[in-house]
Amino acid sequence: MLEPFIVTTITTNENGISVFSKTDFEMNLRGGMFLTEQIASKNFRIRKSDVGYQTDFHLSGDPTFIIILKGTLKIELQNGGFKTFSAGDSFIAKDNLPDNVVFDNKIHGHKASVIGNETLEAIHIKL
Repeated sequence: MLEPFIVTTITTNENGISVFSKTDFEMNLRGGMFLTEQIASKNFRIRKSDVGYQTDFHLSGDPTFIIILKGTLKIELQNGGFKTFSAGDSFIAKDNLPDNVVFDNKIHGHKASVIGNETLEAIHIKL
């Protein structure tokens, strides 16, 4: 059995709090390549953000696979946990609340900031 392709994921726990987890994608040998099954996507966008860019706490909306091409993006959670992603790194943002829960930026979500001295360039693929 091949090792899965593991992607850091921002999701929500049973209390609607954003947490880091991992998503495993099973890999299969096909024609000399190791591939996952097809993963449906809606669209993709190319992103640039200047040094110093930052957001308030928010939710991801549609699940999004983000691939960092250049620069460093810091993702912070409400509990103080954080991860940094640099060129070549990827993650999935899919933290959302149930329909009956009202978003509170003091409790829910994650925030993002471009750190370092390099403009961020990334690809966002809506899943």
